[in-house]
Amino acid sequence: MKQFLLSIENLTTRISLVVACLMMALAVTLGLFQVIMRFVLEIPAEWTEVLIRFSLIWMVFMGIPYAFRVGAMVSVDVLSRLVGPVAKRFLSFCTCIAALTLMICIIWWGWDYATRGRMQSVIGLEGVTMFWAYLALPVGGLFSIPAIVAQFFDSRNSELETAQ
Repeated sequence: MKQFLLSIENLTTRISLVVACLMMALAVTLGLFQVIMRFVLEIPAEWTEVLIRFSLIWMVFMGIPYAFRVGAMVSVDVLSRLVGPVAKRFLSFCTCIAALTLMICIIWWGWDYATRGRMQSVIGLEGVTMFWAYLALPVGGLFSIPAIVAQFFDSRNSELETAQ
């Protein structure tokens, strides 16, 4: 059962990381396009600014699951190094509960915020609402939950081990 859950987490974390990388590539490409259009051709493309902002929001929220999975998000490394194995496990449990609580709040309020943003139009993009930008919060939160749980059961703290 544990192996099945870890394989599901591995899949969801990889998907979220691929989406985050694609959003970063999109932001860079649109930024380059915007610079060329504005300063070389002197024909500004205002719509690129909005899409860059949208892609950066999605990049951050889709990159969070990977950060949780490798132990780089909620790190209490000073305490982890000072306490014994039982206290370290308890600390890991408390961190997991706190992170899950935060993600549940982000999912709940993010969805509420996204649904309220359905009526807010985006300047520069005709027919697009802020719903699509705000949707990154609950989607990123949903992708983060398996990573948080997997980090608790199968800890990967590569960032902590290399920092010593």
